[in-house]
Amino acid sequence: MGKVLRGVDLALEEGQTLALVGESGCGKSVTALSVLNLLPQPPMSKTAGRIRFEEREMDGLSELDWRRVRGKEIGIVFQDPVASLNPVFTVGDQVEEALKVHLGLTVAVAKKRTLELLTQVGLPEPERIAGQYPHQLSGGMCQRVMIAMAVACEPKLLIADEPTTALDVTVQAQILDLLFQMTQKSKMAVLLITHDLRIVRNHTDRVVILYAGEVVEEGMPDDIFLHAQHPYTEGLLAAMPTFGQQGKPLTSIEGAVPSPFDTLTACVFADRCPKVQEKCRKEKPLFESEKNGHGVRCFYPSKK
Repeated sequence: MGKVLRGVDLALEEGQTLALVGESGCGKSVTALSVLNLLPQPPMSKTAGRIRFEEREMDGLSELDWRRVRGKEIGIVFQDPVASLNPVFTVGDQVEEALKVHLGLTVAVAKKRTLELLTQVGLPEPERIAGQYPHQLSGGMCQRVMIAMAVACEPKLLIADEPTTALDVTVQAQILDLLFQMTQKSKMAVLLITHDLRIVRNHTDRVVILYAGEVVEEGMPDDIFLHAQHPYTEGLLAAMPTFGQQGKPLTSIEGAVPSPFDTLTACVFADRCPKVQEKCRKEKPLFESEKNGHGVRCFYPSKK
């Protein structure tokens, strides 16, 4: 039996933004689906651990209870907005549905609130947009609709799972700015899942680096960018393109993320680590945290 996540421990306070960063295949999206109890079962299943939300243990909730939580108390923005919207309903109907189901609004009030939300997310001519289907809108417009749906009921927690991955570069900054403006106004907690470190430093309160289903480093953004300790974090930072790099080769991390079916009894990064020692291949390092909350899982962390 493979393990996608291995003891991931996250804490998120009201109004705080936490970034979960790592390559594809590290377990970021599975973490998001686990929080919302949306893992496809089978083939996946939760074998250990627990989820607490506002002092409530979430593991014992029925599917009916989860439906009341999703959308109303915990919202989510998926990475592919066009695929996430229902193609046979207008986008206005889909936003209205969330308002009617979770807040009990009448049709007239829900319709009015929908137009207000579409205006807030920067969509022109909200009345016209509300009557259109997802395939009639661009990716950026669909993502704005998804954000409107996610924040419609003013949830306490918003999960943004790589919300700009499917969008043009020119639209990505607009979507991120919109997302953070709307969450800051309502003091939502935000779990931002991304592989792009460029958007992390100025938009988040804490950063968690995930590799092969394990947290390998955690800290404040400045800790991560200026005092990275884990070799994987250093590799991610080195791989970021910089201005003036034209004509120079891009830095990369050799190798690939281990499969969930691999037996990993030692350091999960050992096969790709430039600092690997014999101890790394035989023992599993513990996650050790400093007084400032900067923690790392490595036998030979960098000290800067």
